[in-house]
Amino acid sequence: EAPVRLVEQGPLDYLTLDYLAEITMSILQKQKQADPNLGYARDFPPLIARIAPYIRDRGVKVVANAGGVNPVACAREVNRLAPGLTVAVVVGDDVFPRLDEFLAKGYEMRDIDTGEPLGPIRSRILSANAYIGAFPLAEALATGADVVIAGRSTDTALALAPMVDRFGWLPEDHDKLAAGTIAGHIIECGAQSSGGNCQVDWTSIPDMAAIGYPIVEAEPDGTFSVTKHANSGGRINTHVIKEQLLYELGDPKRYLTPDCVADFTSIRLEDAGPDRVRVSGIRGGPRPPTLKLSIAYTTGWKAIGTLVYSWPQALEKARAADHIVRERLRSLGLSFDEVYTEFFGVNACHGPAAPSNTDPPEVQVRIGVRGPDRKAVDRFTRELIPLVLNGPPGATGFGEGRPAVREIVAYWSALVPREEIRTEVQVVAGYRSGELS
Repeated sequence: EAPVRLVEQGPLDYLTLDYLAEITMSILQKQKQADPNLGYARDFPPLIARIAPYIRDRGVKVVANAGGVNPVACAREVNRLAPGLTVAVVVGDDVFPRLDEFLAKGYEMRDIDTGEPLGPIRSRILSANAYIGAFPLAEALATGADVVIAGRSTDTALALAPMVDRFGWLPEDHDKLAAGTIAGHIIECGAQSSGGNCQVDWTSIPDMAAIGYPIVEAEPDGTFSVTKHANSGGRINTHVIKEQLLYELGDPKRYLTPDCVADFTSIRLEDAGPDRVRVSGIRGGPRPPTLKLSIAYTTGWKAIGTLVYSWPQALEKARAADHIVRERLRSLGLSFDEVYTEFFGVNACHGPAAPSNTDPPEVQVRIGVRGPDRKAVDRFTRELIPLVLNGPPGATGFGEGRPAVREIVAYWSALVPREEIRTEVQVVAGYRSGELS
């Protein structure tokens, strides 16, 4: 409901929506392989249909990366459900079909974290997408489109693109681009920057059931304010914004994006009124010569099961259950890359830093395994539920039965020269007389 509330509760020029996590791309790629008309965020077109009157009557522009691995199909569905809107798509980020071409050119696409070359996992890759920046999205906005749909754009580009389009910023405007990038970083997690997930005085944050989502009010010089609609729940102040600024942050002086390098240490924050923070002073540098690839690949199977043991001796029961399962796996000759156990209610969240709690009223034991052999993982799933009658007393929480076996999708990030990624803007024709074009 958040996007609907944003356009209902007050004035808005642009509505930006981020749909993609790294693993999402592999899920969408599988959907597209099964059906060439899928591969996008399927809840996006119905949302556009709901807010279409605001788009038409108030001139609200929508920018989203809901296209996943099939932006054109997403646009066609938007046209079908919300006829009359102009929809532009940005394509070119999906490089899954080009991986062999890149390897043939000598790009090893080594993992950014480990330095290992891509070749050994080539056969297990599910998806590969380049993170694209704001300028292709701004080019799409310049067509006059009501709705702009991209694939794997960066989260920050969704907010920066309207500023590039409206203010005419150039690739050389490093400070302004860095400011727009940081504005996008502040709002990319939605209500996390308007009071959600906040540790500062969180018990007094008002009306979180109707929390207001953040709004950026940007200026041509790169300064901006973060606020929310009046009478919505939540809270915006410098404490809240600081927590979001630290989210998913590496080197704070070199926050790398396709558009620029942003220096988070230059940020100046000021409480500028109720639920309003002014942001200024941001400095930036030239964009890097490479673009980052988001690659998903399979790496085995996993299963996770849980049981709950009640007082008395809840922790002793949970530990005994873990011991029994591990003994059973050994006696069956099953081996895994990892067997991992957590005791919720005791130390699962904080590990050795957790305060001592030797007699908890209840404990949930969660046991997971992962390995390359699906049959072995499936065999593990048969060993947990029998503990209800064949193990320590007082077990509950087993209503869902055997845990599911799931494929493990791992993440690989690599770099390619910027010039290898060629984006293109397409305006998708509308829905007329039962036909799509």
